[in-house]
Amino acid sequence: MIVNRFIPWRPFSALNLCGTVFVRRGCCLTDSDIRHERIHTCQMMELMFVGFYIVYLIEWLVHLAATRNVLRAYRSISFEREAYDHQSDPTYLARRRHYAQWRHTKASCGATSSVE
Repeated sequence: MIVNRFIPWRPFSALNLCGTVFVRRGCCLTDSDIRHERIHTCQMMELMFVGFYIVYLIEWLVHLAATRNVLRAYRSISFEREAYDHQSDPTYLARRRHYAQWRHTKASCGATSSVE
């Protein structure tokens, strides 16, 4: 983890870039936050990093066009849905199946999991 003043931008407290987590200075990550970022690292490795970012961006753009809401589009991304749905489960990564994010894709572009 790298603590700094610039990455990520508000309102986010952490950003995972290729398995390295950047934490905004003054923010404290909980165990749940760390699990969330570890889930993203698994997703990135499965899609060889570049694939993760390509799919992530495409999903975000599709959801943004459908919802016209930046936060809702972000929370609708399958990668985020998986991470948010399982970040509170300390045993999830041990039993996570490869490509589990695809189980969190919804037919409706506007569907989201609960916002914390």
